[in-house]
Amino acid sequence: MTEMPEPAAPPIAVIGGTSTNATIAELACAVGREIANRGGVLICGGRGGVMEHSARGAREAGGTAIGILPGRPGEDTPNIYLQHRIFTGIGQARNQVLVLSAVAVIAVSGGWGTLSEIALALKHRIPVVLLSSLEIRPPDGRDEPLLFQSQTPVEAVAIAFANARRFS
Repeated sequence: MTEMPEPAAPPIAVIGGTSTNATIAELACAVGREIANRGGVLICGGRGGVMEHSARGAREAGGTAIGILPGRPGEDTPNIYLQHRIFTGIGQARNQVLVLSAVAVIAVSGGWGTLSEIALALKHRIPVVLLSSLEIRPPDGRDEPLLFQSQTPVEAVAIAFANARRFS
């Protein structure tokens, strides 16, 4: 009988602003650590701020961090904690590449770019967990079953894993 291969580590996207304070930096780092501790792969936009701190947390916990960058090599400066860097050369359109590469998205803090990634994820039925992030209400007033609030990094990652879309 042929053995089935072990399932691949689930890719969890961490999104958020390029500017952070100490509190947000620690939240992002803790999210990265928890993703790695649960056997996931962290994917992010590859730059500074939340992206850098989450990648640092994943790496410190022995996990994998992948950055999907908007520019080309030489144009973009990836953070130092990434093991893999994907230079797309497509600018902010890389936000769609990032969220479509994930089985769940965790937003830590953030601004307009983060909002665009949240909207893209929900449009494509990818669960989103908000941690100290934007306050979002669907325009039609209905509850969004794939949009979750969390209070801690451990809770955010647990929700992401529990609600991740199926992947192969």
